[in-house]
Amino acid sequence: MLLSAGAGYRPKSASLPLSVQAKRDDCGLEGLLRRLVFLEKGILMSLASMTGFSRVAGESGNVRWTWELRSVNGKNLDVRIRIPAGLEGLEQKIREKCSAALKRGSVSVGLSMRRDESEAVLSVNENALEAVLAAVELLQKRLPEVAPPTLDGILAQKGVFELKEPEEDEETRAAMFEALLSTLDTALVELTEMRHSEGQAITAVVTAQIDTIAELTQRAEKLPARTTEAIKARLASQVADLMEASGNVLDPQRLHQEAVMLATKADIREELDRLSTHVQAVRELIGSGGAVGRRLDFLAQEFNRETNTLCSKSNDVELTAIGLDLKAVIDQMREQIQNLE
Repeated sequence: MLLSAGAGYRPKSASLPLSVQAKRDDCGLEGLLRRLVFLEKGILMSLASMTGFSRVAGESGNVRWTWELRSVNGKNLDVRIRIPAGLEGLEQKIREKCSAALKRGSVSVGLSMRRDESEAVLSVNENALEAVLAAVELLQKRLPEVAPPTLDGILAQKGVFELKEPEEDEETRAAMFEALLSTLDTALVELTEMRHSEGQAITAVVTAQIDTIAELTQRAEKLPARTTEAIKARLASQVADLMEASGNVLDPQRLHQEAVMLATKADIREELDRLSTHVQAVRELIGSGGAVGRRLDFLAQEFNRETNTLCSKSNDVELTAIGLDLKAVIDQMREQIQNLE
């Protein structure tokens, strides 16, 4: 979609100025080359940040313009457009192109235009002049003793003289619109480049963080306190405390129930398995590329939930320390993930 008005179009008429044709062809070719570079480097399959900026200028005849695109984080794709009056017909096309190039983010699209005044024609506004002359005639009738106004004074009245731009025919206007959209294509490509460049940096950070989470999960898995012997010893000590507190008259069934509850609370097998599963899921999403920010954010929440459960079950100082380290890394990772498209 980015190339729909860029690489393949040609002027509809040979009567168009050569400078317009050259400008439009350069803009389209640039967009095509950038797109090919994207494909060659595999950037389109990488993750993208929602933050970016681009500014691209163009011209057609005596009209010059500049597109300025900015994007920041957003839950969905929100495109806000600021274009000069008279170009409202382009708004739908602008939204379509932005939707084709971007999936998420709050995007501001601004277009500023300037027309050379060299071709402007000075003309007399007949209606304004008639109104001024009528007012002068009325004043002369009511105030005959007052000297009549001079020609300079009449012509100096606001609105009598005005600068008119030369009227454009439909073909010239259509050619300018096409050139405008082609320049927008280039601006969108540059914005996407920047978003992917930042996305690659964020991906490197998240990849390192997910490796740290996997390492901490493995450390929790191998803790001596998780061995069968350690759990049995801890249960035996806790049962002995219960017996002593009850005067050795604790009901056997109650003792069995307490032992089962203690053993269940000490088991973090399920939490460790889920953490490992989430680690693999994040790695697969990063490898698949595309707009996976929402799914990564969901997994970050799941990481946090499993770590909270692990900490609440912990009855070992080292396991608690690992759980706190996990929470710190997960919070940092989620901050990064929330920047991704």
